[in-house]
Amino acid sequence: MDSTAASTHAYDGVRTYGAPRARARALATEAVHAGRDDLAGQGLHAPPIDLSTTYPSYDSRAEAARIDAFAATGAEPDGPPVYGRLGNPTVARFETALARLEGAESAVAFASGMAALTAVLLARASAGLRHVVAVRPLYGCSDHLLTAGLLGSEVTWTDPAGIADALRPDTGLVMVESPANPTLAEVDLRAVAHACGSVPLLADNTFATPVLQRPVEQGARLVLHSATKYLGGHGDVLGGVVACDEEFAGQLRQIRFATGGVLHPLAGYLLLRGLATLPVRVRAASATAAELARRLAADPRIARVHYPRIGGAMVAFEVDGDPHEVIAGVRLITPAVSLGSVDTLIQHPASISHRIVDAAERRGAGVSDRLLRLSVGLEDVEDLWADLDRALDGAGPVHDGGAEGRDGQAGETVPRPGRNAAAV
Repeated sequence: MDSTAASTHAYDGVRTYGAPRARARALATEAVHAGRDDLAGQGLHAPPIDLSTTYPSYDSRAEAARIDAFAATGAEPDGPPVYGRLGNPTVARFETALARLEGAESAVAFASGMAALTAVLLARASAGLRHVVAVRPLYGCSDHLLTAGLLGSEVTWTDPAGIADALRPDTGLVMVESPANPTLAEVDLRAVAHACGSVPLLADNTFATPVLQRPVEQGARLVLHSATKYLGGHGDVLGGVVACDEEFAGQLRQIRFATGGVLHPLAGYLLLRGLATLPVRVRAASATAAELARRLAADPRIARVHYPRIGGAMVAFEVDGDPHEVIAGVRLITPAVSLGSVDTLIQHPASISHRIVDAAERRGAGVSDRLLRLSVGLEDVEDLWADLDRALDGAGPVHDGGAEGRDGQAGETVPRPGRNAAAV
């Protein structure tokens, strides 16, 4: 089969994946098969990678009609692909699979999570709805994008109980992240969605993934993922995706076409491959993370542990010693930004992921200067604990000029408490 025929068949197959089924399949089954249902009929086992940037068409009148239809609604064109910035068959497979895992009608993929959030904000702004209501903490760059007004948006920060009162006639979006980056704070998504009224709720589900929660089922209209994290799962691909209803997906496709924030086909392939093992990876890493959270909570060198009620592979903890020395002391664990990989990563949010957020606002959102964020991978729990234990032993008390104390005052040495219960 030539590559053009293969890509056309794949694209047509993808467009039929969302058809109703007599029996809903389990998440683990969908993770393996969604986006691949047409392969056996083509005599294929692995999804093909279509790297074409453009596609031949000998009927320019029909092509013009398809482009006009896309310009009107943003719906995916019927028939073969048109141009790589409008859509790609390999990326479409990933979009179909993610939408099904999240229980949404559609999904639209982008070059990164920030590109995906940008598209959402631009789509709302194009309707004259530039005001956003948001709950801290959010991922630091999401916070910055809203606060700086780089896209002409205006943000009102509030706690979940204040969402309804913060809404205005020009409010286009309510945004929450649960569990939140990096404190793992959780919000009641169903209650928040109710408070939003007719305003769309955007839930960043990067930390939980559809394995642990599906925000659409709790009333969210938009579900955001930095696909770079758990969906890819191996630290080798950048991507972002929004799961939503088809009406909003059309708007996002038009924004993507106009701005060019497209996901590369090879990235789409890697993300689709990552979804196949997502349930297994998340559950295995979550079990290890829960055990590490338990041990940290009982450790006198730790002031506080944050671990979400729904579980997950992320742990945050505040140390009594110098957090920078803990970062410097790990050997098995990798000190690096990002998360959701098969290997365990640790970072100091106040220095890196949330450095761009104003210090007072950062601390007010619970991101203390002693907080460390641990993304637990698939290593053995005893090996991870041995590495953490050695690093914690090497983190002496904070002296003048060192890390800031939990109240943000440089040089304060905080007394070491006793055993700590895990916080949520």
